[in-house]
Amino acid sequence: MSLSFTNSITVQSRARALVPLCVGTGAYLFFLYIGDTLLQDSDSFWQIKIGQWILDHHALPYTDFYSFTRSGEPWISTSWLSQILFAISYAQWDWAGPVVLTALAIAASAAIFVYLLEAHLEIPRAVLFAMLAVLLSLHHILARPHMLALPVMIAWVGILMNAADRKVTPSWVWLPLMSLWANLHGGFVLGLALIGPMAIEAIWTLDSGKQIRLLARWFLFGVAAMAAACVTPYGWRTLLGATNILNLGELLSVISEWMPANFASFSAFEGAILGLIAIGLFRGLTLSPPRILLILLFTWMGLTHVRSIEAFAFLVPLVLAKPLGETSPLPQDTEQAGESWAAHYVTITGALMIAAAAWTTTSIYMSHHRFTFTMDQTPVAAVDLLQQRKAQRIFNGYQFGGYLISRDIPVFVDGRAELYGEKFVMDFFKGVEVKKLDNLTRLLEEYKIDATLMGADTPAAQVLDHIKGWKRLYADNIAVIHVRDGAPDAAVPAKP
Repeated sequence: MSLSFTNSITVQSRARALVPLCVGTGAYLFFLYIGDTLLQDSDSFWQIKIGQWILDHHALPYTDFYSFTRSGEPWISTSWLSQILFAISYAQWDWAGPVVLTALAIAASAAIFVYLLEAHLEIPRAVLFAMLAVLLSLHHILARPHMLALPVMIAWVGILMNAADRKVTPSWVWLPLMSLWANLHGGFVLGLALIGPMAIEAIWTLDSGKQIRLLARWFLFGVAAMAAACVTPYGWRTLLGATNILNLGELLSVISEWMPANFASFSAFEGAILGLIAIGLFRGLTLSPPRILLILLFTWMGLTHVRSIEAFAFLVPLVLAKPLGETSPLPQDTEQAGESWAAHYVTITGALMIAAAAWTTTSIYMSHHRFTFTMDQTPVAAVDLLQQRKAQRIFNGYQFGGYLISRDIPVFVDGRAELYGEKFVMDFFKGVEVKKLDNLTRLLEEYKIDATLMGADTPAAQVLDHIKGWKRLYADNIAVIHVRDGAPDAAVPAKP
């Protein structure tokens, strides 16, 4: 009986080793299959374009050269490494490249997430948490740099949480992870901000003498992590560039991904919050104040900005894993040392088979499926006409900025809100939404606009039909073009 039980535990141990890879592979194949849904944000265009520019010039941007409204103004790219990776993948495989790269990032995120949870929770619960985390993040899973940084964020927080659980300092061996994060995406500032609460959790139950010594070591680790975050081509300016977006005030309330959560209708995020409360009540969890603080912080972030829901989805379970695991301890692994090589052989063989199956599936699927960007972000015919007319100063819709940049056309505005600033973009939005008519006419005159490119359902596109001095030149179900009345007409392409 005891031998049978031991063998059962050994088999479970081998199975557990492959679970993260299986979950990651499943996530990869799922997002490969729905890959077109990853191509729905025009920011992907300018991210790739900047990556191509970096590769072509072997340099990094320090000023803006894509707009005519901020040309020459200081601007740095805090996602330069992600942009290079996207540009390389796009150059090799067209839009299939960014789709596969993003799907791989999601797979790595899910695998790392399950691996971290498995230390405290049984396999079914770890996998369930992973599925729920991906579900909550669906709205923000796009071919953009934040997805490449997601597995790094999960791994970093997992390392901090593990050290806090063991009442030790994180190993400095992991500091390059912060450097990688800082070069991939500006969200690395969250990783720095979490060092403080994690340190408090680590010292919470210790006596005062040990608290001071451990806190001092955590402080040194925090300083080292901040130094590691500056190991980028921009140095310390990376810190400033990453925090500029947080200083946009009112503007954050009108950019969709920075808007607060809306509970007008039931959402997955609302269900997750209710589920979190239910788990706490049902399990009777008693959490330390630092853990409560972390959960409240991640919840507040999700409530304040919908783009932060993914942080809530992936990081709250990491905070809860140890307390939840203590209510149902895992069986101890009794695998004997003599069997370890056989176990590793089985695990490695299984991993290689799973990877080979995923690669084969990718090759077969990509051989007959062509990924395309969502059409409402790509006003191809309208931009062809504008180029034919040699329009120089185009007042473009916010959603078209990335596509115009990809076509080498200077933009009025695009997704780099931190470059343009709160006042400029708010004036733009008020003008486009015609909340202030004089905003629209003032901007058109102030910036000597010779053509406008608005979304077909934009209020400004309708109002321009009635403003003296402007005439509608072209319209389809994606975009509308207006030009100065009296400007020579060009051959207008047929509507698609």
